[in-house]
Amino acid sequence: MEETAHFGSRQVPLGQKQGLVDDVFRSVARRYDLMNDLMSFGLHRAWKDALVTAVNPPKSRPFALLDIAGGTGDVALRVIAAGGAETRATVCDINADMLAVGRERASARSPSLPASASEGEMKRRIAFIEANAEALPFEAKSFDAATVAFGIRNVPRIDRALAEAFRVLKIGGRFLCLEFSAVDVPGLDRLYETYSRNVIPALGRWVVGDMESYRYLVESIRRFPKPQAFAEMLRKAGFARVSFRPMSGGIVMLHSGWRL
Repeated sequence: MEETAHFGSRQVPLGQKQGLVDDVFRSVARRYDLMNDLMSFGLHRAWKDALVTAVNPPKSRPFALLDIAGGTGDVALRVIAAGGAETRATVCDINADMLAVGRERASARSPSLPASASEGEMKRRIAFIEANAEALPFEAKSFDAATVAFGIRNVPRIDRALAEAFRVLKIGGRFLCLEFSAVDVPGLDRLYETYSRNVIPALGRWVVGDMESYRYLVESIRRFPKPQAFAEMLRKAGFARVSFRPMSGGIVMLHSGWRL
C-alpha cells in the first residue's frame, strides 16, 4: 500500500505532499511576514524573541546557526543582531520564493541587522540555501544551533528532518523549534478554535488573495503531534535534555533538545 501523509485535513500520497506545500508557500511568500503580524496580532515577534534568547548567540566567539525552513530570514537576522561579529547564519528552505524574499530583506538592510554591518559583511554572515530539511547538504557537526520556526509541521517526514538536524549539530549544540500547539486554557481554547477556523482563512483571502493556503496552514496545526509526542520524536532522533515550554496559553510551544 502506498505511504500517505496529512496535507491539512486530507490524506495524500507521501510523494505529493512536498509539492503541495511548495505551492502553498509560493503563493504566500510575498505577504508571509505581514500575515504573521496580522494573524498573531504581532505576538509572533515575542515568540521569536524568546527563541533568540534561548539560542543565546555569544558576543565574543564564532557561532554558526542553521535556520531550517527559515526562508524569509526573520529568525536568522534576529540571531545575527543578537550575537557578536562572528555570529553567522545559514537559512535553509526548500522553497525558492521564500528564499528570494529573505535575500531581499538582507540586501535591504532589515531593521534587525546590525547598523554598522556593511553589505559585504552581511553577505559573509548570512547565506540562503535551497535545500530539503530531510536531506541537509551540510557536513556533520557543522553548527552550534539549529532552529525551525513554524515550519516543521510542513515537512513530509518529520522524523528524517529531526535526524538531519541532530546530524549537523556539533556536540553540545542545541535544537530549538517554535510550533503552534493546542490551547489548554478553558474559554481561550474555544475562542482560538473559532478564530483559526474562520478569521485566518478570511485574512488570507483579503491580504494574499488565497484562502485555501491559509486553511491548509490552520489544518496542519491540528495534525501536528502533541507536545509530549513531539518530545518523544526528538528523543528518538538522539536529542537529550528534551523539554518544551508553552507560550500564550499554549498557542505556541518552544521545544528544545541538545546533542550531547
